[in-house]
Amino acid sequence: MNEPLLHLIHDPADLRRLRPEQLAELADELRSFILDVVSANPGHLGASLGVVELTIALHYLFNTPDDVLVWDVGHQAYAHKILTGRRARFNSLRKWNGISGFPVRSESEYDVFGTGHASTGLSAVLGMAVASALQHNTSRQHIAVVGDGAITGGMFFEALNQAGDADVNLLIILNDNGISIDKSAGALKDYLAKQRLGQSATNPLFDAFGIPCFGPVDGNNLNVLLPALRNIKNHKGVRLLHLVTTKGKGFDRAEKEQVLFHAPGTFDRQTGQLPAAKNSENRTPLYQEVFGETLVELARLFPQIVGITPAMPTGSSLNLLMEAFPDRAFDVDIAEQHALTFAAGLAAKGIKPFCVVYSTFLQRAYDQLIHDIALQNLPVVLCVDRAGLVGEDGATHHGAFDLAFLRCVPNLTIAAPMNEPELRNLMYSAASDNSGPCVIRYPRGKAATGDDSGQFVAIAKGKGRKLRSGKKVAVISLGHPGNFVAEALNTLEKQDVFTAHYDLRFLKPLDENLLLEAFSQYKHIITVEDGVIQGGMGSAILEWAAGHHFTNKVVRLGIPDQFVAHGAPQQLYQHCGFDSPAIANAVVAAHKRINNQPDSDETTI
Repeated sequence: MNEPLLHLIHDPADLRRLRPEQLAELADELRSFILDVVSANPGHLGASLGVVELTIALHYLFNTPDDVLVWDVGHQAYAHKILTGRRARFNSLRKWNGISGFPVRSESEYDVFGTGHASTGLSAVLGMAVASALQHNTSRQHIAVVGDGAITGGMFFEALNQAGDADVNLLIILNDNGISIDKSAGALKDYLAKQRLGQSATNPLFDAFGIPCFGPVDGNNLNVLLPALRNIKNHKGVRLLHLVTTKGKGFDRAEKEQVLFHAPGTFDRQTGQLPAAKNSENRTPLYQEVFGETLVELARLFPQIVGITPAMPTGSSLNLLMEAFPDRAFDVDIAEQHALTFAAGLAAKGIKPFCVVYSTFLQRAYDQLIHDIALQNLPVVLCVDRAGLVGEDGATHHGAFDLAFLRCVPNLTIAAPMNEPELRNLMYSAASDNSGPCVIRYPRGKAATGDDSGQFVAIAKGKGRKLRSGKKVAVISLGHPGNFVAEALNTLEKQDVFTAHYDLRFLKPLDENLLLEAFSQYKHIITVEDGVIQGGMGSAILEWAAGHHFTNKVVRLGIPDQFVAHGAPQQLYQHCGFDSPAIANAVVAAHKRINNQPDSDETTI
């Protein structure tokens, strides 16, 4: 038996000491190590298994980190992390204070650019290549590994347009595994499928940009991959190597069930078996499932309803509408800007689009939201999934900013449900309202349950609700964190601390009657939200209070002015200071302050 190799590799310099014939053995060890860790500590599995050989070959042949290597998207970079000095910490992947699931510049000099969002890699590498040219460094290599899913984003083609006319040393590696997170959609998938069948050195799509193309080459076979990379390394200028890889390579079930094993959660290391699902009757549904099931119900009631998602049908549960009404559901691939303007066009002609997009990815379509939807007051329903802190995916994926960047846009209605029936009823209300665009935002994970007759009930626009009365102190919450408030206040009531609780429901328009009651009856107001404090719901309430000449003490709880790292959601709520214990502490402090200084009415910003 050969001596294990992986434990000898502390950085790519160690890797380059191996003989070429040892690399296949190293690939087996590396793939096994990834499986050992990710089966018990969930992460993105399939993409990283598919690029093990490519990762080894790139670090073996190129002088990283001086030679620039960027992964697009970054969830395929697990092998890269292991080979670049993070093997000993790999079991901390995506944990609080552990290493990130994506490349992070502050984590390693080998992570030359952060790539949590797709289609950015070529722009970044082109910028670095131009920087090298300006610095008269003509020997440095600049490599962008771009997945076939990432090239569906328009930003890739914007960069490609400039790259084709640039005099720089840049290698584009098209990692073509025939699938994004879900099955690929659109015409590009068909084009690449035809290219995979041929052995021609021409590639009309990229040839049109003046970029020489090589391949396709089997990216999981080191015997052909290494010579192909050596050959293209010797070329100068901008060039492209088309590699064909298998997502989930080397683990049978991951190869056969590629959508499921993109990020499968925990699973049996040997068989791939996932934990048994809980009985559906006793299981708390995810907000995403509530969205998907409700949209199917609404589609039966309203024939003008369609659904749109940019490449997240399974994650968002739009796949349920695709199964029930395949002609009324659209996956537009990784194209958030197009998704929103496509929805605007549909709405302009009497169709009722429900466009579901993750909060972090909605950031990419801000102009389309303003210019194409809000400015024209088109009745598009934006269902903003993964709002708030998403947990282990970390800073690149938290939905921290949507409340702040949405509330300044005219014509928008912005709502956030506290529980399952509220989400259903907000969607129903939006379906029958054609007065303008509506945003409904909700978090990742389990929905809180509530009184639900199963019948839809319309919710008046801009109307919140009072959940309990109290003495001197009131808490105003928006969305799911209202459940944290309820838990805190239930605990405090057992200690004879009675506090009012209002569920604002709508950030825009504000329920001014609700706010007037709260500020008139309670000296101290605490706001709780799962968005950034700066510019968010608490700021909106402070602005309202100032405009109405209230001087109540107001304390805002939410996400502080920082990029929050990865970790379990409960750890992140605690870190940010709006979990149930933190809310309870803020309430107790407010009561103590009032009791000690009964006549003080200053407002805290």
